[in-house]
This record gives sequence, structure tokens and C-alpha cells, in this order.
Amino acid sequence: MDGSHVALISMELKCDGFDHFRCDRNLVLGININNMSKMLKCAGNDDIITLKAEDEADIITFMFESPDQEKVADFEMKLMDIDAEELGIPETEYEAMVTMPSSEFQRICRDLASIGDTVVIGVTKEGISFSTGGDIGKANVVCRQSSSVEKEEDQVLVNLNNPVSLTFALRYLNNFTKATSLSPTVRLSLSKDLPITVEYEIEKLGHLRFYLAPKIEEDEGLEEVGEN
Repeated sequence: MDGSHVALISMELKCDGFDHFRCDRNLVLGININNMSKMLKCAGNDDIITLKAEDEADIITFMFESPDQEKVADFEMKLMDIDAEELGIPETEYEAMVTMPSSEFQRICRDLASIGDTVVIGVTKEGISFSTGGDIGKANVVCRQSSSVEKEEDQVLVNLNNPVSLTFALRYLNNFTKATSLSPTVRLSLSKDLPITVEYEIEKLGHLRFYLAPKIEEDEGLEEVGEN
């Protein structure tokens, strides 16, 4: 979760997706993402990566092994104390769910960010719309439902219980779209006054989900719905 409690990231990697997976009991490991990124940059492109942690340990070990097993490197990283209960994600029945090409969603967010800072995402039975406005003008993009497209990953599919229209900060959505390479499609789930879920399915391994609180109209302007 980010410092302003506006955005949250959740990733699940299933045990079946690993060459070797062993977990004797449930563990909660607090990891600094920036520090882990530094550790992973020490691995070669073809290295086999193994993560190891003991019960109640204050470190996690990264082992990088070359394919020919001629080089093995161990790196230890200090863990953080994190209250896992604060990061719980309740199950939600969404009013609208849209599956669309992830590259198209990335392009729309990038293009609209050159016009305005926020985007209004609206979903109806006809499709999904993205609207923004700024000092230089306005922009509106509509992706109509297209289940008849030949390639499944190029389809725009809408599952709708009630029409939804919510406003979000484009800078967060553009950060989310950095995960585009993980999946050819992205699923957007929306409900009134609730965070949007932006989900990328990782084939045969799991999924990556981003949650972003909507902005609401107030007397002083637009503000995110979230804890301050």
C-alpha cells in the first residue's frame, strides 16, 4: 500500500508454477520492494533463483545459480515488520467488469495523461469509456463491446449489473500499466464508491492486482477516497 492509502498491490503466485516449492507452515515476510529489486538485479538473465526463509527469521536469502551450476551466489536481505492485518482485501461483488487488451488500456492511459490529470471511467452495456480534460482541451475514448473479434485477447467484454462512472488519478493508472507485458488482457472491476481493481493474469502462475481509490467531488475539488 502506498503512503497515502490510495493504492494497493496484491500478487499471487501459485505453488504449481514453480520448479520447486516448499512451505511447511504459513509465513508472513515483510519485504522492502526497492531493496529486493536491488538484490534481483544481481542475478543473471538465465540464473535459477531460490528464495529461502526460516521461521521467525529477520532475513531472507536469495540464491542465484547459473544454468551450468558453475556459479552460485547468496545474498541476504533484512526483513521488515509489517502488520499484515492492515492489508486485508475484502471480497467484493462488482457492478461492472470489463476485459480488454492490456496494450490498448496502456495506450489510452498514456494518451489521456497528456491532456489531463484524472480520467472518468464509465461502463455501460455498450462498452467502456475514458474521458479527461485539462488546460489544453478534452479527450474521450470509447471501446465498444466486441466479442466477435477473431482473437480472444483483442476482445472487449463487458459483464454489467449496473452502469458505473468513477474518476481516478491517471498517474496511478499509468504506473499500473507497466505490468502490461505480463498478460495480453487486463480486467477492470468497478463499483460505486469502491476502489477499481486492475488485474493482469500471469499465465500458469497467478495474477497481479492493483487497487485504486476513486476521486470524489467535494467543495474544495477532487480528492481521493482513502485514509489520510
